[in-house]
Amino acid sequence: MTSILGIDLGERRMGVAIADSDGGRAMPLATLKRRANDNPERRVDADARLLATLVEEHAASEIVVGLPLEASGAEGPQASLTRAWADAIGTTLPVPITLRDERLTSHLAEQRVGPMKRGRSGGPPTRTQREAYRARIDREAAAIILQDELDARHAAAGDRHSPGKSR
Repeated sequence: MTSILGIDLGERRMGVAIADSDGGRAMPLATLKRRANDNPERRVDADARLLATLVEEHAASEIVVGLPLEASGAEGPQASLTRAWADAIGTTLPVPITLRDERLTSHLAEQRVGPMKRGRSGGPPTRTQREAYRARIDREAAAIILQDELDARHAAAGDRHSPGKSR
């Protein structure tokens, strides 16, 4: 059975989720550290190698990447960067890449995961705790992005196959 990978792309990390291609539930899979922001071409190459490994390990047939649109639905600078990244990655990976609106996914992920744990003796969280929390949020956001895409496909397929629906 093949799977679909979901990606929440960030500057420092990529949250990754997985679901069966037959429409199973999206589950958080991993958080990948991205290369330091030096040469963009080398950074994309490093990202492509990481994703190629996951595509092979999980027999992925597609990747769904979250597109960070602005609240109005317009594409801002971050969406343009994400679109360019997806185009560059798409030339090196053997699977198609789909973009999915990711507005509010990080906020929803934070609601699902709950607040960050406090540090020792109730103090502020340590750097390690903050990084672990952010990594978990990235994975959960990737799962939300992927599940949104799967739900939209399921709804579209239901509309096409429902008797009595007019077009």
